[in-house]
This record gives sequence, C-alpha cells and structure tokens, in this order.
Amino acid sequence: MKTRIISGCVIAPFLILVLLGGPFITAAVFAISIMGVYEFFRGFRNMNVFPSFPAAAVSITGLYGIHLLTQYTGLFPDGMTMYLYLMWLFLSVLISLLYLFRIQTRSLEDGMATITGIVYVGYFAFHAVLAEDTFSGILGASPVWMILLSAFGTDIFAYFGGYFLGRHKLCPSISPKKTIEGSLCGMLASMILCTLFGALFMDSGKLLIYAMTGLAGGIFSQFGDLTASVFKRKMGIKDYGNLIPGHGGIMDRFDSVLFTSPMVFYILVMFHASSI
Repeated sequence: MKTRIISGCVIAPFLILVLLGGPFITAAVFAISIMGVYEFFRGFRNMNVFPSFPAAAVSITGLYGIHLLTQYTGLFPDGMTMYLYLMWLFLSVLISLLYLFRIQTRSLEDGMATITGIVYVGYFAFHAVLAEDTFSGILGASPVWMILLSAFGTDIFAYFGGYFLGRHKLCPSISPKKTIEGSLCGMLASMILCTLFGALFMDSGKLLIYAMTGLAGGIFSQFGDLTASVFKRKMGIKDYGNLIPGHGGIMDRFDSVLFTSPMVFYILVMFHASSI
C-alpha cells in the first residue's frame, strides 16, 4: 500500500504534463524512455551483459526527431512517414549490431540486449505519443488517459482484488503474489474506467469501443507487468532503479504502460482508420 501511494506521488507530475497535452506528452514520454532504458540496461550488468546505452539513446532520440519533423514541419508528405519509421528500425538494429564489431570485448548478448532495450522501452513507449498526436483531436480528449487508466487502474484493482478475494495463483513462478481473482478484478476495473472516461469526455456513442479498449488494455497491462518480472528474475534484481529509495525506478512504475500504449493505439487505429 505504501509503495503505491509513493508511486502515485511520483506519477503526479507526469499527469500534469498529460493535462497540458501535445508536446508536453512527447517530452514526458521521451524522458521516461531515456531513463527507463538506462535502468533496463543497468539490470543486464548483473548477468555480465553490457548493452550500449549511447546507441539506445541515439536511436530513441532519432525516433522522436523523425516524429517532430513529420508532425510539425511539413517537410515530408504523409505517405513517407511510415518509410521513415522503417528506416529508423533498420538503423537501430544496424547500430546495435555494429556495437559488436569490438569482437574482443563484446558478446552477442550485448548486441541483442541493446536491440531489446530500444524496442521494448523506446519503441513501445513511443506509442503513447502516436496515440496523443493521432487521436486527441478526433476523440475530443487525450487517449493517453485511457492508456494510464488501463495500466494503473488494472494494477491498483488487481492488488486489492487479490488482497481481498485472491485464492488461486496466476503465475507463481513469475510473480507469487498475483492471483487469478486479482487479475480479473484488474481487467474489469480497466474496462469500467475506460468506458466511464469515454462516456464523460469522448463520443458517448462509442462506449463498446472504449470498453473493448479497457479490456484489452487490462490484459496487456498485466502482460507488461509479468514481462518486467521475468526480466528482473533473470537479472537477479528486485527493482530496476532507485529513483525512490526502497521503491524502485522509472521502469518499476511504468512497466505495464509499455504494453498498454501499443495495445490502446492499435485498437483506436482499427476503429478510427477512416478518420486518420
């Protein structure tokens, strides 16, 4: 309980930036990505794996550079945006592999971990920016709220659901305290929260879409949390960072958001493709 209260205090400044919207969200997600990939790579050191943080930082910065150029300058036609992102992916993999050219001091795991960090942290989180810039005008409110409601709503209600109702273990080998009952409570809460948000601040005629978004977000939020637990167990660490002494770092607070952001974005794309 204490951990979740302190986590809320850390997340509060980020929520202010979400209220401001637009470029403030872009700046916040960029900062979270850079700090998150640093923490993620630091965890690999316990396994004697040494990914390249400079390569990841350059790659993530390039991703946001492409986004800013295409979103705000008008230098590139809309049809070229996809190819610029594909070029970014190619170059990101390339620099991760070039990192291995110091063959005497680098292992294959160093390069693979670099690629994983860029995609898992940088690219997954970037979907929150894509959701904001693509759909905030269409929906009438920032879709980032739905991402956050799914991620944090699932976490909070899964915790309380498991605490009061939990009887059956969900994934005991990964996270012994999680229960099936808690998981179901988290998914239900995410669905309700997203539906209510959509009814109050978006088009009230699309409640089914918001409910489906919340349900899928609740499921993938837990996938994100469990995936982070797998990484930490393999790395032999309790927390990714020490931003809050005794309570973890950026990755510990936003691990579920990494999976929820793409899921919410792609669901919105499927249902609003004709409006984009």
